[in-house]
Amino acid sequence: MTDTLCEQDDEMSDSYSLPTEAEGVVPSLVERFNSGEVGAMLPLYEPEAVLVVQDGGTVIGHTEIAAQLEPDLKHGLPLHAKARHVFVAGDIAEIVLDWSIEGTGRDGEQVHVGGSACDVVRRGADGFWRYIIDNNLGTAVRQPA
Repeated sequence: MTDTLCEQDDEMSDSYSLPTEAEGVVPSLVERFNSGEVGAMLPLYEPEAVLVVQDGGTVIGHTEIAAQLEPDLKHGLPLHAKARHVFVAGDIAEIVLDWSIEGTGRDGEQVHVGGSACDVVRRGADGFWRYIIDNNLGTAVRQPA
């Protein structure tokens, strides 16, 4: 990750609190996404977190995750998300949530994306919960990677 991206992460961390309870991950996600800044999103992910992409493949780490998040953030539309289930086992939690991004994007295109995510988060030594696996389309059937 570049120094500039790291500096942005640090600045955004000061602007938005990290969740101290697993149930706080989804509200934190929504707040950070709706800021429109990819730098606000990255502190929610562990450095070696995995993001499952639309075709079922994965990307790993902040730099690759940022590249995947940027197109959705560029629409300038709000994320709506609601946790359906939060299952906690010690310092690991699975979160099942329903989410959507809908409306007319900045480019004038209609956007209608969403699904049911199945994510895994972990409480770090600092007491904050962060994504280790972000699978935003959950069990949706995907094309082979």
